[in-house]
Amino acid sequence: MWIKKGKIFEASGQHGWMHSHAQVPTVWQKDPDTLRIFFATRPEPGLSMTTFIDVSAHDPREVLYVHDRPILELGKAGTFDEHGIMPSCVVEVDNRLFLYYSGWSRGTTDAPYRNFTGLAVSDDGMTFTRASEEPILKATAAEPYSATSPFMLREQGQWRSWYCSGTSWREFHGKMEHQYDLKTASSKDGMTWHQPGIAALRCRDDSEALTRPTVIRVDNTYHMWFCYRGSSDFRNGQDSYRIGYAHSDHLEHWTRADAQAGIDVSDSGWDSLMIAYPYVIRQEKKLLMFYNGNGFGAEGMGYAEYPLETR
Repeated sequence: MWIKKGKIFEASGQHGWMHSHAQVPTVWQKDPDTLRIFFATRPEPGLSMTTFIDVSAHDPREVLYVHDRPILELGKAGTFDEHGIMPSCVVEVDNRLFLYYSGWSRGTTDAPYRNFTGLAVSDDGMTFTRASEEPILKATAAEPYSATSPFMLREQGQWRSWYCSGTSWREFHGKMEHQYDLKTASSKDGMTWHQPGIAALRCRDDSEALTRPTVIRVDNTYHMWFCYRGSSDFRNGQDSYRIGYAHSDHLEHWTRADAQAGIDVSDSGWDSLMIAYPYVIRQEKKLLMFYNGNGFGAEGMGYAEYPLETR
């Protein structure tokens, strides 16, 4: 079971612009003593920007630094990321950082938004530039709705990705809601991706949505944590996000086993109604999971530990 360690950070007007949300924590081990947590915050409703905090690697509740500005400006009018930039995965490549992010653009009343995946690159871990103004996970004939919130795994020069892929928009209680499963993609360089439209994990029914996978290998098994919700009452209601789990021996086939996720909402407090957007790293002889609680991160981010046996 995961051992919850508590809240790390909550947006409350820091630097005059972080007015709400510390959403989708995305973690990079900056050095042996420091973790850099990229996250999305909102200067105003409906607009997300990405920044970061530095925390102690030994106790992530100890915040060492709060960055004072967004790491990337919004995209140009008409581009896929003109209304929102939310981090999803960070990979260190030859002393550079590849930060994969979800770009948002507002849509119509029938489909309120569109979101696809962008890539920003940094030489110092603080200032980033776009690799391209177009998304690197994008709309295809098999995936016309969305391709976003990815996790990228780089092993022996090969890249694999698992990401949230839109399957439909449906009306619930007079409001259009998005459904999505987890697809898989591959790449040779982390920039150009092949999207075959194959689901790594499918939804249990046509009202479920799966998103924000995180994958880590322990010994000879790959472990995936992700979050899932329903579509009828998911904004802090009965259908709100919970964390699911799947495992695989060779990355080709995943076995879903949510009962083994090892973490759920608390009885009270900041993560008592919702638990979402996990990101797992290995730290010495334990795993650390960073995640959001109520309100999709409106009440902040926290973390939990999973002790490993001597491995």
